[in-house]
Parts: sequence; C-alpha cells; structure tokens
Amino acid sequence: METIRKTITFTEQQNEWIKLKIKSGNFTNDSEYIRDLVRKDQIQNEKLLELKMAIDEGFNSGVSQKSISDLMNDVDDGNI
Repeated sequence: METIRKTITFTEQQNEWIKLKIKSGNFTNDSEYIRDLVRKDQIQNEKLLELKMAIDEGFNSGVSQKSISDLMNDVDDGNI
C-alpha cells in the first residue's frame, strides 16, 4: 500500500503523551502510534454506521403486533 507523508502539529502536552506511548514500548515511533489511532477510529466509525443502519431498519420495520412477553419468549428461545 502506498504511503503519503503528512505534516501535523501537536501541542506540547499532546507531544508528551505521544512520547509516553512510545516509551511504554507499544509503539516504535510517532507514525506507528498515529496510524493505530486512525485504524481504531475507522473501526469505531464502521461500527457506529452499522448501528445506525440497524436502528433505521428497526424504525422502518414498523410496530410489532406481539406482546412484550411474546417478544421475551422469542429472545429466550433464541428466535430474536
């Protein structure tokens, strides 16, 4: 995969935080830590999009005619 060089600016406090993360041994350099943050953000946003789509699907499916106890039984039986 092609990489692109970026220049970004951090506050002194943010820079110290990044240094601590590298010093902890989990990352070898700034770039590795920032790429890890971006990957985690991508995953989180994908999960959020899936959740929003599931909520929309639920709203668009209409109102169930089942009672709450019927729904709970379906859940207990593994049908939902």
